[in-house]
Amino acid sequence: MEFPGTALADVRYALRGMRRTPGFTAVAVLSLALGIGANTAIFSLINTLMLRMLPVEHPGQLVELLFKAPGQDHFNAFSWQSYEHYREHNHGSRG
Repeated sequence: MEFPGTALADVRYALRGMRRTPGFTAVAVLSLALGIGANTAIFSLINTLMLRMLPVEHPGQLVELLFKAPGQDHFNAFSWQSYEHYREHNHGSRG
């Protein structure tokens, strides 16, 4: 791979500057490494949780169970015990 003359001179100048200030170079490299690592970890998490399709046959048929208690202005998630209670006492049609 060949660089044009000015690009090669710029790379040499940057390397000489980094050699003269090793503390600054170390801080810059560590900052870049932490930033790239954090971004990679966050993207991997978001990709796994939000961007990939769920491993189910009919993802469009999934539902979220919420309830609104009297006197509250927001919905809350069901506890596992509440879910089991409603599942066992469900008399509606299935399917």
